[in-house]
Amino acid sequence: MTMLRVALLQMVAGRTQEENRQKGMDFCRHAKAAGADIALFPEMWNIGYALPDSPEEMRRMAIGREDPFLLSYQKLARELDMAVGITYLERYEPQPRNTLTLFDRFGREVLTYAKVHTCDFDVERHLTPGDDFYVAELDTPSGGVRIGAMICYDREFPESARILMLKGAEIILAPNACPMEINRLSQLRARAFENMVGIATANYAYGQPDCNGHSSAFDGVAYGEIRPGRVESRDMLVVEAGEAEGLYLAAFPLDTLREYRKQEIHGNAYRHPTKYGLLTAEEIREPFIRADYRR
Repeated sequence: MTMLRVALLQMVAGRTQEENRQKGMDFCRHAKAAGADIALFPEMWNIGYALPDSPEEMRRMAIGREDPFLLSYQKLARELDMAVGITYLERYEPQPRNTLTLFDRFGREVLTYAKVHTCDFDVERHLTPGDDFYVAELDTPSGGVRIGAMICYDREFPESARILMLKGAEIILAPNACPMEINRLSQLRARAFENMVGIATANYAYGQPDCNGHSSAFDGVAYGEIRPGRVESRDMLVVEAGEAEGLYLAAFPLDTLREYRKQEIHGNAYRHPTKYGLLTAEEIREPFIRADYRR
C-alpha cells in the first residue's frame, strides 16, 4: 500500500528567528528519522506568528525568498531527501504576505502559497492577501502526489478546499496558529469529507500565545468495507495531537484514497456549477456587512 507520511511539527516558537530556524531544523531531522515524506510547520514559523500591529514593523520583520532562513530549509530538504513545508512572513509589496513554501526532497521549490483569507478583523489586516490557490505534483520515494495548501482561517471557507480539489489536490497542507477546538476540528473533517481529500494541519503547541496544539490529520475516506460485502462509515481521523510539543506522524493511504475517489459521490462527481452563480457575487448584505472588510 502506498502511504504518504506527513510529520506535523507541533512546537512552541523561540524568541528569535534564528532560534526558530535551529529548532525547526532539529524537528525536521527527527521527522526524517520517523519516516516522514513531508515535514509541515505551523503558521508563519520564522517569527512564531508574533505579528506586530504596525505595517512598518511588519515590513521590517518580513523575509524574501532568498533569505538564509528559507535557503537553510531548502538545503535541509535536499540533505534529508524529505519535502519541507516551511512558513514565514514573506517580503512583498505593498505589504508582506503570510506564506508557505514547499521544497521537495531534491530541494526544489514546487509550491508557494500566500494566505487568501487574511484575518482582516485583527493584525493581519496589514498583510497582502494571496490571490489564488495552487496545486503541485510532489515527487516522493513512493511516487507522485498532488499537494495543495491553505492556511488557518482559509479553513473556514469551504471554497478554499473545494477549489484545491477541483485543481486536482489529493492532500492539503494546512499550517495553523489558533486554538483548535471541536468546531474548528469539525471544519477540517468536513473539508476532507466533502472533497475526498486528505488534510494535514500543524498547529503551535500549548504555551504559544492563543494556541493549544491539537494538530490533526483526516484522510478523506469516510466509508470503507468493514466486512466483506458491507460498506460502513469510518472515522477519517488519522491523528489528533494533544497540547504538548512534539512530532506527530500522519500516514495517508494514497491507494485507498484514490480508489475511493473513483467510486464515491462527493468531490466533483455530481456538482451543478452553472447553478451556483451567487457564490461569485461580490455584494454583501446584512447581517454580514463588516466595516473592516476589504476585497
